Parts: sequence; C-alpha cells; structure tokens
Amino acid sequence: MANHIAPSPRAGGWRSPHGLLRLSVVVALITIVLKMLAWWLTGSVGLLSDALESFVNLAGAMFALAMVTIAQRPADDDHPYGHHKAEYFSAGFEGLLVVGASLAIIWVGVDRWINPQPLERLDWGLGLSLLSTALNGWLAWVMLRSARLYRSMALEGDARHLLTDVWTSVGVVAGLALAHITGWLWLDAAVAVAVGLNILVQGGQLVWESSQGLMDSALDAEARSTIDRCLEQCAEQVRSEEGVDVAFDSITTRRAGERSFVDLHMHAPGQWTLAHTAQWRTRVEQALMQALPGLQARIEVLPDGMATAYEQAMAQQPPSTN
Repeated sequence: MANHIAPSPRAGGWRSPHGLLRLSVVVALITIVLKMLAWWLTGSVGLLSDALESFVNLAGAMFALAMVTIAQRPADDDHPYGHHKAEYFSAGFEGLLVVGASLAIIWVGVDRWINPQPLERLDWGLGLSLLSTALNGWLAWVMLRSARLYRSMALEGDARHLLTDVWTSVGVVAGLALAHITGWLWLDAAVAVAVGLNILVQGGQLVWESSQGLMDSALDAEARSTIDRCLEQCAEQVRSEEGVDVAFDSITTRRAGERSFVDLHMHAPGQWTLAHTAQWRTRVEQALMQALPGLQARIEVLPDGMATAYEQAMAQQPPSTN
C-alpha cells in the first residue's frame, strides 16, 4: 500500500501557508490604503468600520505567519512532540483581534447613529471598497483550498477572517447605497453596528475553536469514520489472506495543528511470530496513512484476549457515581 504524505508547508511556492500568509500581509496593506481612502472621500462610518477590520487582517496575518514558522520547528528536548499547536495560538489571537475591532466598530457606529453626518463622493468610495472586496475574496478562496490541503489551522483562521471581511464590505456597500437612495443617513450607522455584531460572533467562534485545539480535541466524526472503515477493511484482508481474525480496540484520536494522531491496540493470534505480526502492523499503519494523509498511527500489538496493565486497572475500578 502506498504511503501518502501531505506536502510540506514550506513546499508549494506561493500557495503554501508561508507563501499565502506573506501574500495576505501585502493584500492587507493594499486594502487598508483603499478602504481608508474610501472613508476619507465619503466620511462614511460604515466604510471606516470596514477599514478598521483591515488593520486587524494585517496584524492577524503577521502573527499567523510567525506561528506557522514556529509550528514547523522540529521536535526538541523541551517539545518532544513538536510545535504544531502553535497554529492554534494564531487563530485564538486573531479571534481576539476580531472581537476588539468589533467593539470599536459598534462604539463608532452608535455615536454616528446619534449624530448623523452627510455622505459625499459615494461613487469613488464604493468603487474602492468593491475593489478591495474582490481582492480579499480571491485570496480567501485560495487560502481555504490550501488550508484543506496542508491542514493548517492558522491558514484556515486567516481565510475565514478574510471571508468575514468580504461579507462585511458587501453589507457596507449595500447599506450606503440604500442610504444614498433613500436619504436616510442613519442607515450608514446601522450598517456599521450590524457589521460590528457580525464580526463579534466570528471572533468568538475563532477563539472557541482555537481553545478546543489546545485541549487535544479528537478528530472530527468524518475522520473517525474513515479510520473505522479502514480498520474493518484491514481485518477483512487478514481474514482473507491468513484465515484468522485480528481485532482493533482502544482507539483514541487527537489533532495538533496540521498533524493528526491515532493510538490503538491490534489483537493478533498468539501463534504468530513477532516478525509476521510486525509486517501486518506496518500494513495497517500504511493503510491508515493512505486513508488520512498526514495521520500518525501508533499501534500496540497484543495477543488475542490480553489487555494492558492500564486497561486491567481501569476495569477493576468501581463505576463512577457522577
């Protein structure tokens, strides 16, 4: 069975996490200039709120780039399992930035709602906003595809933040267009407040997901189903080739950044030699890595009917009364 390994995050040129996060920094600088110019031309607090979020994009992209670089450091004496979880700090930090920006946007929006001001040169302002929106939308689409390929939490967090910015900009443009058509200046402030509430929710979700990653969450249901199907196929293959049964239990999974892990027991016939058992163990590992690229499998081999000392001790404990 072939052993499929995920591409290195440093490979793939500009489409790698490092390359795309560098590009994200450049795009954030461009959109800051475009949106601040749009706000300066129109005086719209909605466009100002959109521009403020672009500063958050810049800070988030820079922090994400630093964390991705740290995550790729090899394991050392102090971190024997590697530095992969550094990416979760990136997503959590960006989530906190989003929350802070949303509160600032809501504050400015409420003030403008109370004290509305006329809007000017909306044609140029909306045009610049739409240009920056198209740029962010394209980058977010590319980053989401690469995030799935490299299983990068930092890249996914930055891409989702950019998508939030895209929808924010679309809402701002729609609100300003309505304000211009109807003459209701309060719509500009209402859009700013709505934008702030929307990105407040998005920031909270990013913080929650990063906290779950730091707490060694199990793989999602789809990945776990893939593992179970693969083990069933391996058991059928052993039965077909050897005429005996093997069993798999004590399956635990976790995710750390771009890496996924599974630990399990393989119960093999006691009459098998150590070398023969090791051959089948290797084939099962290869099948698992082929089914889920990037997965690291640790398989402990036990004779049929035997359990580890830990399992025996746990079985002897009285049931919990909670």
